[in-house]
Amino acid sequence: MSQKGAPLLSGARLNAVLFLLTVASVFYVGRPARLVAFGEPWYVTWLSGWQFAVPLLAILVAHESGHYIAARIHRVPASLPYFLPVPFPQLSPFGTLGAIIVMPGRIRSARALLDIGAAGPLAGMLLAIPTMILGLAMSPVMPRMASGYTQEGQSLLYIALKRLVHGPIPATHDVILHPVAFAAWVGFFITFLNLVPFSQLDGGHVAYALFGRRHDKWSRQMWLVPALALVYNLLTAARPALTTILHSGFGSLTNEQIAPASSSVSFWLLPLVIVVAIRLRSGGTHPPVDDATLDRKRRAVAIATLALFVLLFMPAPLVFY
Repeated sequence: MSQKGAPLLSGARLNAVLFLLTVASVFYVGRPARLVAFGEPWYVTWLSGWQFAVPLLAILVAHESGHYIAARIHRVPASLPYFLPVPFPQLSPFGTLGAIIVMPGRIRSARALLDIGAAGPLAGMLLAIPTMILGLAMSPVMPRMASGYTQEGQSLLYIALKRLVHGPIPATHDVILHPVAFAAWVGFFITFLNLVPFSQLDGGHVAYALFGRRHDKWSRQMWLVPALALVYNLLTAARPALTTILHSGFGSLTNEQIAPASSSVSFWLLPLVIVVAIRLRSGGTHPPVDDATLDRKRRAVAIATLALFVLLFMPAPLVFY
């Protein structure tokens, strides 16, 4: 429904086109490297990406459907999801930046705000967690390579599921992710970013519904999350590169130093720019609600949703070695 009650049909074709482009983009990025290297026909390599593309798309659709259905239940005007395709692995190794739903009006009750904000992440995780368990069961544990590999971010939930499926893993070993497990990990990562309790992100909706205007004071400081994560990555994955630059200059950098430095820092640079831009433009606060009451069950859901942000937090999301 539009803000005046008329159906939002004008953007339906654009929604469909963007979704189809996202499907193609995720399949393209999910192609196994070995088939690309062997020169297989394009449609063979493209379709072979289904083990990554199908579970990831299912998680994203579940996430956005949760938002949309909750908005419809509360009669809050909302568009269909606009999926964001990125068919360039250099910009996004996932083939997509997720999706957004446009809500032209202000959400007027804390109950609706919580339900809409929490429904997406919870619906996505209901699918992502069993997908991760299945994917980890198909993922072997092998010795860590010295270089030429990608280290995915280690959140508390992800570590717990790895231990559940594989038991204790020696420090010299790690799980080599099956495409299904990597798709679930991407679902974890996108959910984590959405749950940052800032402005009108999902986490911002949930935090404002729970804490009201008190949340605005904290939200203004949320730019520190990507900023501190960026500093952490500079001090860890980027430290060898920085040390070389200080002692020998840029010309002495090696690929083994450049790859982890650039990948670890770049993953937090864009979120930092976005958060700072929103903070400068709108103050980073959340639009107020007219009815701020939450029942006990919804308060429990809000606390559990914010706890999920902590469980999914990963300081170094994806580092290339």
